[in-house]
Amino acid sequence: MTALDRSHDPARTSWVTSAQGHRDFPIQNLPFARVAQGNTPGAIAVAIGDEALLLPPAFAAGWGNELPPGARSVGLSALNIFAGRPPAEWRAVRLALSDALSDPAWQERLRGALVPQAALEYLVPFQIYDYTDFYASIYHATNVGSMFRPDNPLLPNYKWLPIGYHGRASSIVISGTPVRRPRGQISPPAASVPSYEISRSLDYELELGLFLGGRNALGSPVPASEAAARIFGFCLLNDWSARDIQSWEYQPLGPFLAKNFATTISPWVITSDALLPFRVPMPPRGVSDPAPLEYLRVPDDRTIAVELVVELRTAAMRERAEPGFTVSRVQFDQAMYWSPAQLVTHHASNGCNLYMGDLLGTGTVSGPTPESRGCLLERTWRGTEPLALPGGEVRRFLEDGDEVVFRGTCRAPAAVAIGFGECRGVVVPA
Repeated sequence: MTALDRSHDPARTSWVTSAQGHRDFPIQNLPFARVAQGNTPGAIAVAIGDEALLLPPAFAAGWGNELPPGARSVGLSALNIFAGRPPAEWRAVRLALSDALSDPAWQERLRGALVPQAALEYLVPFQIYDYTDFYASIYHATNVGSMFRPDNPLLPNYKWLPIGYHGRASSIVISGTPVRRPRGQISPPAASVPSYEISRSLDYELELGLFLGGRNALGSPVPASEAAARIFGFCLLNDWSARDIQSWEYQPLGPFLAKNFATTISPWVITSDALLPFRVPMPPRGVSDPAPLEYLRVPDDRTIAVELVVELRTAAMRERAEPGFTVSRVQFDQAMYWSPAQLVTHHASNGCNLYMGDLLGTGTVSGPTPESRGCLLERTWRGTEPLALPGGEVRRFLEDGDEVVFRGTCRAPAAVAIGFGECRGVVVPA
């Protein structure tokens, strides 16, 4: 485990006033995003309080002159090349940012590189070549299994290997992008033949996303001892799901059109280095659970202490200027059966080549109580327990005009809390 350094110092403050006590982006965070800037198709920015430091003008102002040449690739228009550099260079850039944004001597030189975050247009931070979604929360797997297989909710393979499926990278969109309700084949229980129609059981799935760094050649696994070092950073992820389409198509090969129409990610990539103060041990396994096979035994394995929250705001609530309704609240580190590093090493264990910028989803994050379930399929128990909202509205699944917002916050003793920002999407008609 990499040691904490001065960038994590809870006493460190920034000359950017809004960073002091910021709920997401104090100087201890410093996440990356890719933004549109004038006629430039993409520029890398760093969040600090309510503002963002644009790296191209920061370099022009003299910041980063002491960085290794390879680390200066962080100023390119996407994060892929920088994520392909050694982790030591990731840390060097973070330290250089932390030092400059905490040193008043840099204030005058860097002020022109700061812009309000509210004025930015966000882009997908990486060129994502591949996207894989897992099923790593045991509470989610057990809940869903209980609905469809009450006598056998958790299949035997679940505790032996991380279950996943290959998603669609081209339909990954940035937070704020409207999500169009999909159409597909649906076969209600009483129907003799399926029909092609608009989905009426649209759902969200609360997840974390892992962006990978480095690369391994085709045919070369990623050893468990190296898996954690392959994770460049994390984001919030909403794996939108059409449950009525999914229930008809998922057997025998799993999700397809029910999920590939849209996946929303938050714009800010929270780096693995920023999350070091919030690393905690994985929950203990049950006494009767099998020990992981040798290739899945990650030395000093850790996960992240982050609280995830889902808010739902209907069109009527927005018209009345009401805040979002908190649907679920769950502690990520207590909900997962498989760790982030185990997802990486399992994915590459057959020699699969993972590239910098590849995205892995954790799968829906659900806890042991109804209030900690990470999707409406669970929260309303397949629609049989409708969710009562302020103003008299109810929801079994999402309606047109509904806005779903995810947030995440990391807290730990003797550390400044940091957040993920928002992952937001509004459902629009088919």
